[in-house]
Amino acid sequence: MLPRPQRLKPSSRAPGRLPAGLRQNQEGRVIKVGSKQMQRWLAVGLLLGAILIISLLVIVPLVNKGLELHEAKNNLVFKLQQYERILAGKDAVIANMNAIKEQYQERGLLNSQATGALASAEVQEFIKKTIADAGGQLSSTQALPLSTKNEFSRILVNVRMTGSSEVLRAVLHKIETSTPLIIINEIDIRPIRGVRNRTTHQIDQSNQLSINFQAVGFMRKQPA
Repeated sequence: MLPRPQRLKPSSRAPGRLPAGLRQNQEGRVIKVGSKQMQRWLAVGLLLGAILIISLLVIVPLVNKGLELHEAKNNLVFKLQQYERILAGKDAVIANMNAIKEQYQERGLLNSQATGALASAEVQEFIKKTIADAGGQLSSTQALPLSTKNEFSRILVNVRMTGSSEVLRAVLHKIETSTPLIIINEIDIRPIRGVRNRTTHQIDQSNQLSINFQAVGFMRKQPA
């Protein structure tokens, strides 16, 4: 027996109709619907991404640099204002210094000797006499180089002496109320060990003190 011929099922698609999502262009080619629109959106997205990258790489550093320059400008303006205030008060400071120097000179507080060596010798002689008058004993004096600051020179003399607390009190009072002005800058006081008694073989208490101090006088700055 001969095989029965199979029947072909008729297509459910209407003749001339394309599947969904496809269409035929003018040239007769079948293309996907919306593919060009997607390409446009993709191109726009790439452009925006490129603009964003350029902004991050170029614009942001420029903005940061501008902020730094603005801050530096504000700092310079602040410093300039400070300098202006200092300069504005310069005349007042100079006037005050001149007034102080005149007061020192009028009251005889500055040493009037012509040289630093003569001024140091005068201070040493005054201290030597002061210690002797108070009943103390001068061990040594040492004149140090002049220390100059601004318009004044300091006359420095190191002194070593011994004496009781009463002697020390009298010496310090005489020095610090003297004219020209002399002040005590540094002082070191140590008790002196007593001497052993030959009879009792005990160490007798001593009221003597070993005293080191620095006396400071002032004179006008010598011209160079």
